[in-house]
Amino acid sequence: MTASYDIPVVIDRREGPYGEVVLRRHGALLQIIANGCFLMDTSDGRSERLLVDAAYDALDGRAAPSVLIGGLGVGFSLAHAAADPRWGRITVVEREPAIIDWHRDGPLSALSAGALADPRTEIVRTDLVAYVNEISDTYDALCLDIDNGPGWTVTDGNEGLYSEAGLASCARALRPGGVLAVWSAQPSPEFEGTMRNAGFQRVRTEEIPVARGVPDVVHLAVGPG
Repeated sequence: MTASYDIPVVIDRREGPYGEVVLRRHGALLQIIANGCFLMDTSDGRSERLLVDAAYDALDGRAAPSVLIGGLGVGFSLAHAAADPRWGRITVVEREPAIIDWHRDGPLSALSAGALADPRTEIVRTDLVAYVNEISDTYDALCLDIDNGPGWTVTDGNEGLYSEAGLASCARALRPGGVLAVWSAQPSPEFEGTMRNAGFQRVRTEEIPVARGVPDVVHLAVGPG
């Protein structure tokens, strides 16, 4: 017989603007599922923290850099950035109202309450692809974690973000010499090539070992200019 704590329990289920989004508890973990696709859980967070740290380190000591975090998720990247006083403005773009609600007054607030109260933090509820295509503002770093990777998108509309045209939009959202960091559940040499073709420099990939399977990675590059 399977123990009850091994059975995921749905805490909230909503129909959002992009389909169904679910928050469930599995033992001690909280998990986010979008349209039946597992996105992330609260089990670790090492790769989400590396996403932020690697971007900062690549800025070579730039004072109080601003960062755009694409995707709120379970809040690891936001919480880690807000815990570091070296960051300046912290903007998080999240398109799912349910995920924002779970952080503001739901179960995920235990991870992000301090970060959301930080005066440097702003949450923008919109689609990241549209945001980078339309904004006139610029950032020192873009830390993107909205999919399982460039080759494993959650929704078809996200695919354009990882194309040369999408990466060109990311480059326009960066200040000169700014850093783009993209989380992925698996390495993608093809994406590295696309980054170079879009004009990014110092393209590299950092691996994060996992218990089983291929490592998570962070793709890093410095924008033109």
